[in-house]
Amino acid sequence: MLTMKRHPLLFLTALAVAGPGKAQNNVQVQLVPWANGFTRPVDIAECGDDRLFIVEQAGRIKIITDSMVVQATPFLDITAQVNDLQNEQGLLGMAFDPDYVNNGFFYVYYITGSGSGTSRIARFSVSADSSLADPNSEVVLYTWPQPYTNHNGGDLSFGPDGYLYCGFGDGGSGGDPQNHAQTLSDPLGCMIRIRPEVDSTYSIPPDNPYVNAGADTLPEIWANGLRNPWRFGFDRSTGDLWIGDVGQNAHEEVDFWPVGDNSGPNFGWRCYEGDATYNTSGCQGMGAYVFPVTTHDNVAIGGTWCSSVGGRVYRGSQYPHLYGRYFYTDYCASEIWNIWPDGQGGWNDAQAGTSATGYVCIAEGMDGTLYLSNEVSGQVRKLVDKCPMDPPSISNDGFMLTSSPANSYQWYGPGGLILGATQQTYTPTVGGDYAVLANFGNGCVFLSDTTTFIATLVSGSGAVQGVVLYPVPANDRLVIRLEAPISSGRLLLTDLTGRVVRERTIAGSGHIAIDVSDVPEGAYFVHVENGIGNVIWQGTLPIVH
Repeated sequence: MLTMKRHPLLFLTALAVAGPGKAQNNVQVQLVPWANGFTRPVDIAECGDDRLFIVEQAGRIKIITDSMVVQATPFLDITAQVNDLQNEQGLLGMAFDPDYVNNGFFYVYYITGSGSGTSRIARFSVSADSSLADPNSEVVLYTWPQPYTNHNGGDLSFGPDGYLYCGFGDGGSGGDPQNHAQTLSDPLGCMIRIRPEVDSTYSIPPDNPYVNAGADTLPEIWANGLRNPWRFGFDRSTGDLWIGDVGQNAHEEVDFWPVGDNSGPNFGWRCYEGDATYNTSGCQGMGAYVFPVTTHDNVAIGGTWCSSVGGRVYRGSQYPHLYGRYFYTDYCASEIWNIWPDGQGGWNDAQAGTSATGYVCIAEGMDGTLYLSNEVSGQVRKLVDKCPMDPPSISNDGFMLTSSPANSYQWYGPGGLILGATQQTYTPTVGGDYAVLANFGNGCVFLSDTTTFIATLVSGSGAVQGVVLYPVPANDRLVIRLEAPISSGRLLLTDLTGRVVRERTIAGSGHIAIDVSDVPEGAYFVHVENGIGNVIWQGTLPIVH
């Protein structure tokens, strides 16, 4: 005769949860060919239509009209007045006027003259032919002599406020020997902000931070403390500013500044290189400076980076996984990285793909698509989502977890990785959080959100362990899982008077489903009998429809 022993029956039910259980999958991107045959393409711009304007360092601007289609005649050729003799000289930046469709204006930054040369911001006009600029329409807006041939900056962009921003390097040499970046009497090591006027002049925005600072401070300066802000850009959705600032020999950095704040940010150079002190002679306390969102080690100290290339926040519609992420790269590192909010006022930063050396620009097309230009290979490539599929989702039928389809699976539970759980379905035996890592091939691996299984105690007793009921309370269906095999027997569901409302023959182990949709709500007994009629397990069960 079997001895009856009281024991709890563990019931598991599945509940999908968000919050801490929300999976965070990093995106993966790749670069696909868009056009080639350029000579040192250093910048990319768009004027509000499907075309891309490619700036060649020697002084030409060419047009990509479609994938692998480049207009034979340059949009503009000013090679005669551009000094590109040294590596960081030349035609370096381009920006279209916000009202280009009506006024036909666009702006360029280039080095002119001999030797170290002079930085020049000039305006040109499109001709009657929309594919050709008028080379005789130049209006020079701004000039500044360069003390050395390097660190010329050169990026141009209209901000969300409609003003023209331009980034100047610190003037060159090494270590900013004249401390230009911490001096407000010249634009070197600074970002200026001006309003181009219809004539050959510009005006100072009234809310520039140094508009009333005195004769020894340039009112066009909007920010300082920059070493060489080679590429910067505004988030077209939020208006926030992102800057890739090239480091000295230790740290490459990316800086961030929120839209609408015209208080005059000081990004720290030459007092700081990235987060590290560089030359603090005459510097203020740390609180006076804006420190980077992220830094990368330079090759000079064992890293892989050499020249930070600022990028753009993806705001296109073709790749939803990329939306809202800032993508940037480096000239030497052969890597593409992305930054996204961590939900707590900070940032996450991770590598999103590999590239090649020589990339110098990440810019947007009219629709928000991101393109990169490589001045070594002469190529322009499009940034795409390598893994556009959705992460896996988990469903359950009351006792089994099922992943949405993928190539392969690995389940994780309360104790971490579950050895051997590599099928599309998994039946848990303990309560806790579960997730599945799904592999879609081509290096695309995604983690699902967690699903929490809540343990509920149900009264039960018997000599046979591992009889589990689902769900509790039962509704229209009752599932019995026999974890230990039974040679033969039957299962009885009775009401409190002892009347049998369901009876089922059982044998072996596994799951048994019973329809109880027509059984009235209330409390019931469950009995498991062996082949000779002895009760080997019993428990109580509520039914609620």
